[in-house]
Amino acid sequence: MPKHLTSGLPRLSRTHKLSVAGVATAGAAALVFSIVPGAGADQGTSQATAVENVKPVAFSAVDTSAKAQQATITQQADNSAAKGKAEAAAKKAAAEKAAKAKAAAAAKAKAAKARAAKAAASRSEVRAAIPAAAPKPAAKPVAKPAAKVYPDNLDGWIRESLDIMAKKGIPGSYEGIHRNIMRESSGNPMAINNWDINAINGTPSKGLLQVIQPTFNAYHVEGTSWNLYDPVANITAACNYAADRYGSMDNVNSAY
Repeated sequence: MPKHLTSGLPRLSRTHKLSVAGVATAGAAALVFSIVPGAGADQGTSQATAVENVKPVAFSAVDTSAKAQQATITQQADNSAAKGKAEAAAKKAAAEKAAKAKAAAAAKAKAAKARAAKAAASRSEVRAAIPAAAPKPAAKPVAKPAAKVYPDNLDGWIRESLDIMAKKGIPGSYEGIHRNIMRESSGNPMAINNWDINAINGTPSKGLLQVIQPTFNAYHVEGTSWNLYDPVANITAACNYAADRYGSMDNVNSAY
């Protein structure tokens, strides 16, 4: 613009300049809207007025906020990925540890089984090396001593009675028994006294040592006959009575 046209106008301040720039920008925008078909003059005027009131937008602040938001999202994603990776690594380590423990236990069991088998084999070898003991000879049946046979006479009767007396603990000797037999019956096992006091009382003395029935019954020795006239039974019962009354038949020298 020629200087002479502006010489009378007031000088514009910085604020006025910025306002002019904004108006210019708004004008440009108004031109765009004004070319739209069907738009009226009033509409164009209103749009132009609206554009005049538009202030410049602070694009730099929006951009910074978006970047910060994006950074936060990225960081969260990174943190989640790192956490998942750490959990996977922990699971893998736990699985490896469990597998190692299982393998170690299996190896230990296998070693123990091998040691047991080796020990059993060793014991078998030792047993095989030991010579088998010779079988013990079958025990020979103990032969029972042959039954002693006594002659059926006065000597045999006295000896058999002495053997029974020895088993029962009844004292007496061959000489003492023989002496009293000869005085009482002269060796006759069937001798009977029908004249003494015992006979008078109804219990006569009988046998080799002249024993009455009540005395025989009281001093009968088990294992001998209950027949008063039996020589061995008569001698043994009489000696048992003499032992109780006089200490032994050896001490009897007269009627007893």
